[in-house]
Amino acid sequence: MITRIPSVALVAASLLLTGCGGGAVAATDHASAPSPASSSAPSPSSEISAEAAPRQLPGVGPKMLARIPAGTEQVVLVTGRGEDSPLSTVALYERTDDGWEQTASWAAHNALKGWSNHHMAGDLRSPIGVYSLTDAGGLLKDPGTKLSYDQGTGFVSPGTGFEGEPLAGSFDYVIAINYNRQPGTSPLDWTRPLGSSRGGGIWIHVDHGGPTHGCVSIAEDHMEELLRTLDPARHPVVVMGDAAALGH
Repeated sequence: MITRIPSVALVAASLLLTGCGGGAVAATDHASAPSPASSSAPSPSSEISAEAAPRQLPGVGPKMLARIPAGTEQVVLVTGRGEDSPLSTVALYERTDDGWEQTASWAAHNALKGWSNHHMAGDLRSPIGVYSLTDAGGLLKDPGTKLSYDQGTGFVSPGTGFEGEPLAGSFDYVIAINYNRQPGTSPLDWTRPLGSSRGGGIWIHVDHGGPTHGCVSIAEDHMEELLRTLDPARHPVVVMGDAAALGH
């Protein structure tokens, strides 16, 4: 169930099909206190309270924050439970005048063996980093997303997962994560700018109840909501990794 905050795979071609296989310095607004009088200390009213500071993305350290492009106004934050864990949480954040505000949070799966700073094809780890989100698709018709959407029968996922669960329906909806792919193309596109050895086909897709080969997965109704929420005019990105890696 969605937790609301008031106020605001082509590796899978070997797997299934194709899925499941920085940027400018962030515009981080730091409030600054007015200069004190030359002969006196600042008055209490000139001190910056914790409440006045802009809200940051929780658990995301300065190095990772610096990889978020300045124009980004939507962040999908994927926080892995551990470096070698397939369990994670996906949270959606919107940039406001007061900083980043969480609007939804969902349980998720990532790759079977956890996370990697140097993802390779077949390593069964999800890539750590910040990646833009521009293209979507799926077996089912467009649920109302503003992202480019490719519907087709190529989005199929036969067989079973690592825990014996059926994979049917996993690609009903997908959002391509722009890791080692050409933005502006279908999630099914095979282009691999870093070479095929670095993997690809890393998507956010429908959860099948178990670990993935490299993708991030959430429940189908959550995928529908995410697709309807993401807006290319707000330059959405995914920030993803295990909690320790994100904190750098």
